[in-house]
Amino acid sequence: MEASATKAEPRRNPFSSPMARFIYKRVLTFIPIMLIMSLLIFIIIQLPPGDYLTTYIAGLKAEGQVVEEAEIAMLKEQFGLDQPWYVQYFKWIWNIITDFNFGYSFDFGRPVWPVIAEVLPMTIAVSLITMLFGYLVGIPLGIYSAVRQYSLGDYVLTFIGFLGMAMPNFLFAILLMYGTYIWTGTAFIGLYTEEILLAVNSGAMQWYHVLVHPDFWARMTIPILVMGTDGLCGTLRSMRAQMLDELGCQYVLAARAKGVSEARIIYKYCLRAALNPTVSGLSGMLSKIFNGSTISAIVLNLQIMGPRLYDALKAQDMYLAGTILLVMGFLIVLGTLLSDIVLAWLDPRIRFEGRSAD
Repeated sequence: MEASATKAEPRRNPFSSPMARFIYKRVLTFIPIMLIMSLLIFIIIQLPPGDYLTTYIAGLKAEGQVVEEAEIAMLKEQFGLDQPWYVQYFKWIWNIITDFNFGYSFDFGRPVWPVIAEVLPMTIAVSLITMLFGYLVGIPLGIYSAVRQYSLGDYVLTFIGFLGMAMPNFLFAILLMYGTYIWTGTAFIGLYTEEILLAVNSGAMQWYHVLVHPDFWARMTIPILVMGTDGLCGTLRSMRAQMLDELGCQYVLAARAKGVSEARIIYKYCLRAALNPTVSGLSGMLSKIFNGSTISAIVLNLQIMGPRLYDALKAQDMYLAGTILLVMGFLIVLGTLLSDIVLAWLDPRIRFEGRSAD
């Protein structure tokens, strides 16, 4: 009997596809981007005259206390402020890489990471909630405004879009708090009630337990409207413009001539192409939520990263401020990576280096 030998198929390299190489290269750029970002952050927070010790000594003198030069020199050595800025930077970044040690918060009197960890989960939760609100509401409204162009609904949404982009968030927050107080007798300031805040501070309640508490969502209504409106209105205007461009393309006319249903044309073909600018703006939207919500968070008394960053910059607590900015930068770079991947998946016209192995 003649033996038939079948040739085994070569194992496919998981990094051979253009999409895999694209993701792999984007991930590799994380390291140099984060290093450059950390250096720039450290340089920028060193630019204002003085340091935390200068602010601390000025406070002591304002209280009438006499601070001797020997005590100042001892404090500088204790905080490591007697060394050049580049030595301080390399020590800071080396401790982060080797020991996940982000330094010591002068203002709080304890390591930096526990100070940040207190507000980081809630910051991410609030940011994701407001970002989802902007996308889940803005995209359908933008589609409706484009499909019903020049209708009454289109004019109303256009007015709301321009008004939301023009009005400062902190002013909108004050108006909402005032209206809520007049209507209900409570301004809903802060994310926590007194009961929840005591439970969180004592460790009896974790942050993920807060997310399912009814009082939390009652207090999240105003922050969602305030911090999500800017992204919602931008998404609405972008989706309307892109959908109008796609609806005027030749392939839409050809599809209609062949009898393709209007819903299929809109949601399968036009929407996929119109989502590109919205998806590419994911990192910008994430950056705007983290960096642009500081004043609104202070007005609303939110226990998130923005007010803590403001306090750290005001006190010149360089390690705390630098770490907060570094975490924000990391999340923005991560958002950019995710937007690139989703954009490459949505748009088949994007070409990657090399040929597909298919």
